[in-house]
Amino acid sequence: MFFTGDPTTRKRVDLGGRSTKERDAQKLLEQTRKERNRRLMQRQQNSAALKIQKFFRGRKSMATERSKVRQDFCKTYGNKCQNVDRHCFEPGSGFLQQLLFFFKAQNMGDVMLLVETCRLLQNFVHSSGDIVSLFSGTVYSSEHSLVDVRVKKLVLACIEAVHHNRNHLKDQLLVTSQEANVSTTLLLEAVVLLLDPKLPWVCKIVSFLLQRNVFTLFREIVTTAKESPKAQCLTGNTLSLERVLMLIVPHVGHELCHCPVVDPLWSFSSQILTIPFLWQLFPNLKTVFANPTLSQHYIHQMAFCVQNLANVLPADMSSEFASYACLLGNTLETASVALSQPNCSFEMALGIASVATFLLETLPPVKSSERENEQSSLDEDDMIIDEAPGLVLNRALEQQITNAMDTRFLLQLTNVLFHQVSLGSQSYDEEKEAVAIGAACYFLYATFNTLPLERIMTILAYRTELVTVLWNYMKRCHENQKWSSMSKLLPYLPGDAPGWLLPLVVFCPVYKHMLMIVDNEEFYEREKPLSLQDIRLLIIILKQALWQLLWVNPLTPSTGKSISNETSKENPVELIQNRVGIVVSELLSQLQDWNNRRQFTSSADFQADAVNDYFISQAVIHSTRANYILKQAPFLIPFTSRVKIFTTQLAAARQSQGSHGIFSRNRFRIRRDHILEDAYNQMSALSEDDLRGSIRVTFVNELGVEEAGIDGGGIFKDFMENIARAAFDVQYGLFKETSDHMLYPNPGSGMIHEQHLQFFHFLGSLLAKAMFEGILVDIPFATFFLSKLKQKYNYLNDLPSLDPELYRHLIFLKHYKGDISELELYFVIVNNEYGEKTEEELLPGGKDLRVTNENVITFIHLVSNHRLNFQIRQQSSHFLRGFQQLIQKEWIDMFNEHELQVLISGSLDSLDIEDLRNNANYAGGYHSGHYVVDMFWEVLKSFSTENQKKFLKFVTGCSRGPLLGFKYLEPLFCIQRAGGSATDEAVDRLPTSATCMNLLKLPPYRSKEQLETKVLYAINAEAGFDLS
Repeated sequence: MFFTGDPTTRKRVDLGGRSTKERDAQKLLEQTRKERNRRLMQRQQNSAALKIQKFFRGRKSMATERSKVRQDFCKTYGNKCQNVDRHCFEPGSGFLQQLLFFFKAQNMGDVMLLVETCRLLQNFVHSSGDIVSLFSGTVYSSEHSLVDVRVKKLVLACIEAVHHNRNHLKDQLLVTSQEANVSTTLLLEAVVLLLDPKLPWVCKIVSFLLQRNVFTLFREIVTTAKESPKAQCLTGNTLSLERVLMLIVPHVGHELCHCPVVDPLWSFSSQILTIPFLWQLFPNLKTVFANPTLSQHYIHQMAFCVQNLANVLPADMSSEFASYACLLGNTLETASVALSQPNCSFEMALGIASVATFLLETLPPVKSSERENEQSSLDEDDMIIDEAPGLVLNRALEQQITNAMDTRFLLQLTNVLFHQVSLGSQSYDEEKEAVAIGAACYFLYATFNTLPLERIMTILAYRTELVTVLWNYMKRCHENQKWSSMSKLLPYLPGDAPGWLLPLVVFCPVYKHMLMIVDNEEFYEREKPLSLQDIRLLIIILKQALWQLLWVNPLTPSTGKSISNETSKENPVELIQNRVGIVVSELLSQLQDWNNRRQFTSSADFQADAVNDYFISQAVIHSTRANYILKQAPFLIPFTSRVKIFTTQLAAARQSQGSHGIFSRNRFRIRRDHILEDAYNQMSALSEDDLRGSIRVTFVNELGVEEAGIDGGGIFKDFMENIARAAFDVQYGLFKETSDHMLYPNPGSGMIHEQHLQFFHFLGSLLAKAMFEGILVDIPFATFFLSKLKQKYNYLNDLPSLDPELYRHLIFLKHYKGDISELELYFVIVNNEYGEKTEEELLPGGKDLRVTNENVITFIHLVSNHRLNFQIRQQSSHFLRGFQQLIQKEWIDMFNEHELQVLISGSLDSLDIEDLRNNANYAGGYHSGHYVVDMFWEVLKSFSTENQKKFLKFVTGCSRGPLLGFKYLEPLFCIQRAGGSATDEAVDRLPTSATCMNLLKLPPYRSKEQLETKVLYAINAEAGFDLS
């Protein structure tokens, strides 16, 4: 500090506003607080040190005392209890008192003394037969307190001795009472002896053991025992360990028993039922556990804490043996026995469904069988559940769960749940019905998401009344306009979630599976399982639900069908919504197929009423809700609207390729008498881009002379029609014809053409090119083949068009009342192509597998699959590859098979002469009121359908009109006056055409007869384009 000349000391000022005294006081308080905390910590440390010292001294003194008592015990009773007699077990003797005082399971000497004690106990009991007097002397009632304490500790000591030395005694844990000299046998059989249900102290002992979490000890004993080689070669005799569990387990839930309520974490359910394949090791314990009273107690216990069940289960033994999966497998194995009891309660079934549902939801999806995997590419259910890595269960454990979900279990569960649900009577408990429906549907929904579907669906469809019960419930709710909320059963569903979500998510896939094997007589004539009137109502319910779900009020925005496993756990509402949307749309699509076979309702019933121009405009925009509906439920949109969208997509694709340019680099020179060979050779050489571009054709007649006419599109149309007619002719051997003259690939095409698969690829490209250019070709395909273009699977109801005789035989088998095994049928099928017979197995080992009443549905399904899918799989696959070069899958998915045939060939409705007249233009002096024009339309109307088609081909190059009517013909049909004035020379000429312009050059004929004669001659001359 420099001297400033000011002798005064300047006062320091705290800018915080505090004086120095105040600042010092704060510092003092802080120091005091720290000192106080330090002293408190010191006191706590001293107190803890004293407790540790006290505990150590106590344990040391106890160990010293135990050692002293042990020495006195050995002096008195001998090192091997050789001085012990039966009176040593009485209350007045110090034998048990001393032994139980110093016994430590860690000390092998103590364990051997306990083993000898158990040996003596069993000998004394077997000699006298009275165990109570052995422990109590003359009167039990006067000494019961002391006796109970000693027996409790003796039993616990035996169990602890086995538990602590389980690794050392691993090969001796799975012993029977016959192995009398084995130490574990003596210990465990002593426990069995002391837990006899007739003894007065048994309830107190079990209570004592449960309070000490004895099931945890048994779990570790059993898991160690399973590692022993002896576990793989059990003799079938009851194990001593099993006998102990059989005595402890039933002692809960009994009316006369006062055992305490055990924490679920330490219960039998949590600790023992989570051991893998428990019943294989302990089959007799399974019988005991299946007792209705006992199993009901444990099921209710699990159901009570089901939402927190994951928190009370022990740690997994390994990633392959998850505790919840083991619990599910063991529970399901015994559930069938409990459900089969006549007195099985509704609450019991409800508990089983609740527990199984929760456990199923925690499982990773179980892989299907090999046969299901082979069919997975064609499976009707396209929901994808992505497996999270690390959640792969042991295959045998998966098999245990799948096998437990058998016909008997599903039938019994649904029967008990629906026992009091009315199937048609007026009186029913509405609330109980909703609970039963909800529980069953929630359980089956979880099952569908986890286990292989094929077998479960077959059981539900053909062995239970599930479809009938669910339909009556839904029908009643719809008619009453009241759906019970299921949000109480599914906590993650919002309270305002529609009540039809759960019923539909189960009803739709089960009924859809049933329709795969239902025959035409059942569906249309006998009206089973639902009447046609009910099906019409069902269509309305499904359509309303789907429209509500996808458009009006979606729970979550949907952009696709693929749902990951992670999403399903984090957002189950989105999962169930997507699932319902898929299964409802699939069922409606299948019902639409049935309606196309034989109409039972208007096609408009499948269409949503609210589809308008705004919706259509949105449907063509990717990632919009309307576009998603167009992909998932196209039947909701009118056919004409979908055709407009399709033609718009085709026009955009053609425009992007410039396919309508005048100049084209792709020019074909086609000989009319070798049209198929020339077309195959020249089209096969084109790249995919060239195939999308325009193609110009020049025809060469039989004399080798090029025909007249410049291809502006009309000659190409004629070429496409002719090549299609030649290529798909059954005489060529690539296609066969059904009894109703529908075409499908020839299964024996490889025996006729060496390069048959390349030809099918070419034909697929050819058909796609026709559709791409908007050319209709008159080729009637079989419905089951058109389904291959949509990559769909064919079922029994598609078989009549292919093989009516085989269909009748299969229906005979389906309804056969006798023993089918007596018919000597096996899982094989005989193929007969061009006189060459071959036999194929429908299943591995099928030639040795007999068809029975139990597997006949599977046999029918496999035979149908073989004829409709397997035999033509290669031909269809190559045809599809060629087809998809030009036509995208999403374009075709907008239409069903019936509509797809209309897209390919048009319909008779497209030959509406009045529509052609209303959309015609006139030139060269003609007009709509000209007398020649009037005569022409009268003559054309009088033609037969065949001649009308020939006329249409003559002027447009195609015998079919545009799908949406002649308004969409490009350019519009035009009649032009030819020949000038009506001179003799002019009216003697034939009419000509320019197909590239859809133009008819018509001379001014003087009479109707003359006009008819000239037109008929021209359209039947088959002179190629020499008349043009």
